[in-house]
Amino acid sequence: MENQIIRMNNNLLSVKNLIKHFSIRAGFFQQPIGYIRAVEDVSFNVNKGEIFGLVGESGSGKSTIGKILVKIYKPTKGTVLFKGKDITKLTKEDLSFFKKEVQIVFQDPKSSLNPRRSIRSTLEDPLIVHNIAKNNSEREKIISNLLKMVELSPNYMYKYPSSLSGGQRQRVAIARALTVNPSFIVLDEPTSALDVSVQAKIIHLLQGLQKEFNLSYLFISHDLSLVRTMAKKTAVMYLGRICEIAPTEKIFSMPIHPYTRTLISSVPVIFEEERKAKPPKQSCGGEIPSPVNPPSGCAFHPRCTISSEVCSKKIPDLLKVSEDHFVRCHHVSINK
Repeated sequence: MENQIIRMNNNLLSVKNLIKHFSIRAGFFQQPIGYIRAVEDVSFNVNKGEIFGLVGESGSGKSTIGKILVKIYKPTKGTVLFKGKDITKLTKEDLSFFKKEVQIVFQDPKSSLNPRRSIRSTLEDPLIVHNIAKNNSEREKIISNLLKMVELSPNYMYKYPSSLSGGQRQRVAIARALTVNPSFIVLDEPTSALDVSVQAKIIHLLQGLQKEFNLSYLFISHDLSLVRTMAKKTAVMYLGRICEIAPTEKIFSMPIHPYTRTLISSVPVIFEEERKAKPPKQSCGGEIPSPVNPPSGCAFHPRCTISSEVCSKKIPDLLKVSEDHFVRCHHVSINK
């Protein structure tokens, strides 16, 4: 069961049985006519100083989870515990503390930065709101140090987002997340809008900052190669549910769920050793189904090459197959 993967020792964040449905409304009175089942009964935990990867196709619910964790969305059901406190029931005082502790870096830095505000103004706001610096001089010194931290010249504080490249804008977005000295950052596909050459530099920067400040990351991506580089532990999502969760190296060396094996078999390799370590090439026909009308039973069964009758009738539990390795599949023994 999902709750087996929740442990409180050294936990910074614990997600328990999280559900998020978005209502679909139509007509003059905007009556609900259906629901988008974005997240369905998801549980996982992130430890202090850990990078946790969340991977899957577009529409799997990854970004929705990230936005719930920073309170952009409210969950339909379930609990999210941050440092032991349920973030859905925070007092005004606790909420101020939470907003300092938890930050997010969005996918597209161009849309996440206000084009009418200078970089200084963007970075200065959190300092003023949380009363971090006493005066203008102190704020300028902090902003200068933040820009150096993300490998930009302090002179960039006088520029506007339109005069920066994509990589520079993302560095500013990372600096903004660091202004309040958080302990946990949601990275929602932070490199997918950037050129490949820039991606490597941003990943290197994020790794360096994580080690220097002992940060915890939720690293959301559809790129398995990036997740393997970044994350210590990884959850693979499909249509709102976690189908496999394990230490990242185990996900790559011993993938069990058919969907995980399909994803990994599609990852490009350079070296012969990598090719030998990959599972045989697999394919799943069609596209990910709509979360408005998901398939019955196991959501992956219409695309699965080993599905049977039970797969179309019953949702499989998330079963423990070994230490820290959980799989949602009726045919776990077949896939081992």
